[in-house]
Amino acid sequence: MTPLLSETDLRDDLRETFDSQRRYAPQLALTTADQRIERIRRIQSWVNAHEGDIQRAMYDDFRKPSAEVMLGELMALNAEIKHTIKHLKVWMTPQQLPTPLSLIGTKSRLLHEPKGNVLIISPWNYPFVLAIRPLVSAIAAGNVAILKPSEMTPHTASLIKRMITELFPANEVAVFEGDAEVSKALLDLPFNHIFFTGSPGVGRVVMTAAAKHLASVTLELGGKSPAIVDESVDIKQAAGQLAWGKCLNNGQTCIAPDYLLVHQSVKQPFMQAFRDTIVAMYSPDGKPVEASDSYARIVNNRHFNRLRELVDDAVSKGATITHGGKMNAETNFVEPTVLEDVTDDMLVMQEEIFGPVLPVLTYANLDDALRIINQREKPLALYIHSRNRKTTQYILDRTSAGDTVINDTLLQFGNVELPFGGVNNSGLGKSNGFFSFQEFSNQRGVMQRDFGTMKFIYPPYTDKVKKLINFVVKYL
Repeated sequence: MTPLLSETDLRDDLRETFDSQRRYAPQLALTTADQRIERIRRIQSWVNAHEGDIQRAMYDDFRKPSAEVMLGELMALNAEIKHTIKHLKVWMTPQQLPTPLSLIGTKSRLLHEPKGNVLIISPWNYPFVLAIRPLVSAIAAGNVAILKPSEMTPHTASLIKRMITELFPANEVAVFEGDAEVSKALLDLPFNHIFFTGSPGVGRVVMTAAAKHLASVTLELGGKSPAIVDESVDIKQAAGQLAWGKCLNNGQTCIAPDYLLVHQSVKQPFMQAFRDTIVAMYSPDGKPVEASDSYARIVNNRHFNRLRELVDDAVSKGATITHGGKMNAETNFVEPTVLEDVTDDMLVMQEEIFGPVLPVLTYANLDDALRIINQREKPLALYIHSRNRKTTQYILDRTSAGDTVINDTLLQFGNVELPFGGVNNSGLGKSNGFFSFQEFSNQRGVMQRDFGTMKFIYPPYTDKVKKLINFVVKYL
């Protein structure tokens, strides 16, 4: 076991690595697309060769099923890598820009240059993809990088450290494991860009630290993502999609449906279909959900207790558990749990749940449902389940969210052509494909004069010059 560093030694170690990366950053900025692609292929080859190790690490951390590692972690990462390799040369090519008539004789272009030293702080819920996927984009943009994986998933963090150490010199990419003290020490350094995935509360801490150095930030946060189920819905299909979206990774997904708004006319058949789907997914042989090898666990006892308190608070204030409710503190097991008769004064309707607990509200008038959504912070995701196009458009026009999925759940993260990220409290900046490349790049405008001059508008401002200026302002 590696001995713990003193705070002074830790800060010295971090500073030494940061400084060595800063010295190397100008050299890395000059790398070609082929050279950056070669670095990305190193990651691709390592991941393909160590799928079993990645699956075992996450099972050891919170019993994540191997199928969910493939679906939730490696599928999205592989898509990002392939997309980046395919398009990087185009992304790096200077983009010629139009020239207004008033600036005739000049030409302009847009360059994407690396921001320099970047810090990636990744979360525990999808501990591999949410560390390595932004790293791919940072490398594609030509940056040096330091990764700080979550201490709550130590097996995965150790695996990431091993991978990066095998693939890159420390002055190019480095990993620092540890708790919040390590994050705090890293945030004291003058990074050029910080990419953080986590809660809105910690996101504010990151943004405050970044402000000291005027560093840019990408904040992928969370919030209470609602799902609307209207009276035109395909009940069985919607129930399956929402049950899967809620229970994948034991509900520990930032874009999981956080609460349902179900039209009163379809509530009873929909809720029955929802419960039937839960049974079919996790108890097909009649055994309890706790025996299922397709069901993950809550990451640790602290988060388990938080979920138990949310449910206890709701029940004490009049909510009814209409499905599930079983918990086991020894294994951090929380059964898929449906809460009905919920009200706004319950904590479960005030905090992001981040677990397999689903509050259900009903509505008769769509505007009432939208008021419930709009009185809260803007969510990371909004799910609309409807076969009525006018209803769908009505909801889109009257709400705001980072992303919206119509008649499915969670899929937005997997489309590399679609910007992924929140708005205000649910996040700042976008990721996925070219959007990630932009986040890690400075968009540098370059203008060049080839012929002519603007001397005719220079002082002294005679009547003739004033007339020329007025002409340019009004007509060119």
